[in-house]
Amino acid sequence: MRRGSLVQLILLGVVATAITGAVAVLVPWLPESAGKEADRIEFVYWFTTVIAVAVFAVVAAVLTYSVWKFRVRPDDDSDGPPVHGHTNLEIVWTAIPAILVTAISVVSAIVLAQNGRAGDHPLRIKVVAQQFAWQFTYPDGKTYGHLTLEKDRPTQLDITAKDVLHSFWVPQLSQKQDAVVGQHNKLVVTPTKTGTFPVVCTELCGLGHSIMRSRVEVLTKAGYEAWAKGGGVTGGRRPPGLTAFNQFGCNSCHTFTAASATGTIGPSLDKLKEAAAKAGKPLDAFIRESIIDPNAYIAPGFSPGVMPATFKSQIPAKDLDALVKFLATNTK
Repeated sequence: MRRGSLVQLILLGVVATAITGAVAVLVPWLPESAGKEADRIEFVYWFTTVIAVAVFAVVAAVLTYSVWKFRVRPDDDSDGPPVHGHTNLEIVWTAIPAILVTAISVVSAIVLAQNGRAGDHPLRIKVVAQQFAWQFTYPDGKTYGHLTLEKDRPTQLDITAKDVLHSFWVPQLSQKQDAVVGQHNKLVVTPTKTGTFPVVCTELCGLGHSIMRSRVEVLTKAGYEAWAKGGGVTGGRRPPGLTAFNQFGCNSCHTFTAASATGTIGPSLDKLKEAAAKAGKPLDAFIRESIIDPNAYIAPGFSPGVMPATFKSQIPAKDLDALVKFLATNTK
């Protein structure tokens, strides 16, 4: 190849690199990283991206140069010279991609192994998904509709589901895991930044999938310890109705002052007497019907089909009675 042609080829490669590099760097493809595992995943992303940009630049430069340099002239109907091939070149362009793919595989395997390690003393939290809410239970038995974590402390989540397939994901922590009925999947997260981040279900799980949202609050060590001491009451001292309220995910979807619940997916339960009056039914009967047949009465501003109609079979009669009594006793 002539010196001038080589210079042109290099210039084309530089241009291709600049364009694709700018797209890769300037477009915010990934959310802000807030966890050790997320940092490792981001490293794999950039490791792969650099390789991809380099390969694209070489291919784009050669292709552009070839199209321009060896284009057919007007009125040239002749056949090109027969070319057997270039064995050494074929070996090179086979070996180099093989090496690059192997490197990506090795780096990915190492990161995958590291991200699965929770250490010797992680915080262990049970995560239960159900249409259309999340439930988080801590080692002391306290259950919440949102997740609270300690900064820089490894946390192992035990994820399962009650009804259909769901998937747990916090974009800033990057780790994602399916929630499967009858199966307990492990997920390790180690937050490195304080703040509040969304918990998202990424598996189509029904009509209310788009509103199956919660949050994770990452606190400093002192803040987490203060939260843990002041948050809720233990399972042995709570009334049965409150236990059922948290166990079956009511706290994730509804606001109810007596249970310290602040969910906004469904209507507030603080004024059930007023809602029962509008529906023209006795309070206890209205509450029970709203649980086992949620589409019988739809609160203004909410859509039918969001609350699952499976609680009739999921909640034992004893727990249902306790839940109805708890709601009727503590509402306004």
